[in-house]
Amino acid sequence: MQQGKLRPDRAETLARKAVQSNTQFIDELIGIAESTGLTSAAIARFAADTFGHPLFDLTTFDTDQLPSDIIDRKLVGSLRVIALRKRGNRLAVAVSDPTNFQALDQVKFQTQLALDIVVVEHDRLLKLIESAGRSVSESLERLVDDDVNFEDLLGDDAQPQEEASSVEVDDAPVVRFLQKLLLDAISEGASDIHFEPYEKFYRVRFRVDGVLREVAQPPLAIRERLVTRIKVVSKLDISEKRVPQDGRMKLALSGQRAIDFRVSTLPTMFGEKVVMRILDPTQAKMGIDSLGYEPEQRECLVNAIRRPYGMVLVTGPTGSGKTVSLYTCLNLLNQPAVNISTAEDPAEIQLAGINQVNVNEKAGLTFANAMRSFLRQDPDIIMVGEIRDLETADIAIKAAQTGHMVMSTLHTNDAPSTLTRLGHMGVPAFNIVSSIILITAQRLARKLCTCKQPADLSREALLAAGYRDDELDGSWVTYKPVGCDRCKGSGYKGRVGIYEVMPLSEPIQNIILKGGSSLEIAQQAQLDGVKNLRQSGLLKARQGMTSVEEVLGCTND
Repeated sequence: MQQGKLRPDRAETLARKAVQSNTQFIDELIGIAESTGLTSAAIARFAADTFGHPLFDLTTFDTDQLPSDIIDRKLVGSLRVIALRKRGNRLAVAVSDPTNFQALDQVKFQTQLALDIVVVEHDRLLKLIESAGRSVSESLERLVDDDVNFEDLLGDDAQPQEEASSVEVDDAPVVRFLQKLLLDAISEGASDIHFEPYEKFYRVRFRVDGVLREVAQPPLAIRERLVTRIKVVSKLDISEKRVPQDGRMKLALSGQRAIDFRVSTLPTMFGEKVVMRILDPTQAKMGIDSLGYEPEQRECLVNAIRRPYGMVLVTGPTGSGKTVSLYTCLNLLNQPAVNISTAEDPAEIQLAGINQVNVNEKAGLTFANAMRSFLRQDPDIIMVGEIRDLETADIAIKAAQTGHMVMSTLHTNDAPSTLTRLGHMGVPAFNIVSSIILITAQRLARKLCTCKQPADLSREALLAAGYRDDELDGSWVTYKPVGCDRCKGSGYKGRVGIYEVMPLSEPIQNIILKGGSSLEIAQQAQLDGVKNLRQSGLLKARQGMTSVEEVLGCTND
């Protein structure tokens, strides 16, 4: 009006029309471009000159470089503002109407960045916003097979379909993509799913048979929406992105089977990383025969856990299958006549008939406090997720000495070093020998796929690996991985346990009482006929279950 480009009465009419139709003034202005000559390009030039902002031509910009994840996608569409580039704490944003101060303030608040405003043509801005939103959905649609019949992703607070919010509807491709990933992970036997944000890309990896493998690189723009979806279903705080969070979610595969996921978020430089541990309750019900114990090892372990009192320890690094071994033992003992209580951080597999307690150190519920409460609950069998300190070890040992079977885990490399570790924690030697019945150390080795072929290993190589000379009689062969479609080219499919099952014999007890080292205990265990981890692994290789290279990679001499 001031520049004589528009009559006052026409301007007032357009303003009222914009309010009534819930549009923006610039939309109505361009709608009468034929009669006024105010085209999108003319308005952009006029706005840039009048309000002192640079004029920018979007046709010269590489749209693949748009940092579209900085401003929320819904804000981009409603506010008509799109981010062009971020440098330090400043963000260059493109607008066609620089008088829309409310929109700019909202973007500034959401991003917590200083804004550098550039003016662009209105019609080109709308096309860019539309294509940016469509490209994300189309990219996800390509990643998801439309003919897959997905089950519902359930939380305890799941809403009926007709009550789904507009957010759920808008994010339908993200929901289906997440469901597809979870189902793929389960079908491939993955133990963990990693969602990892980086500066230039976003990737998803599965841990299958102990090895991480990249399975997808979804568009970088969906990382916030994907994390938000996981957080909502896992009952985590979606507004808290500065500290790690832990939660659980459930995927219903059928009316009879559901898979739990333990969810952990971690703030990183470029967003929140999410790791989901797949907790399949059927693993604990496979039976002890399927875990890979040799017959004499299995008999020794079963005899130990069926004792009326004492302590059995399972040791090994993270991811070595300790939890599955303990749950398998508990499942063997789970009878109506027995009271079983467990303290875990957190309970990974839910078993009916067992009283499972999640440790919560912030609330004061530590392993030690849970153990004290168990002893007042008339227990027969107690399982402690991990012995981390002297207090927990002391209570567990006292429970084992007062008529309870106690099972727990410890992070040590082998069975003999577990005894010296307890001594270093401050547990008296006489308490160790009077309470501990058996220690089993374990590792998980990858099983050879059916595509395996005989390995051409020399006698010297087999001797160097640890085989005895009298074992190399030519009656057996070792195998090597090859690779096929079934094993995705790795040559391995599934995993098998390698165990060192060491009962505390009287000679070993005497070594402990004399303050002997783990080396002396290991030597005595060999004399007692206990196979160490390397020997057990080499036996698995001799049986054709795994390769010598795999055994050497997961065990020490």
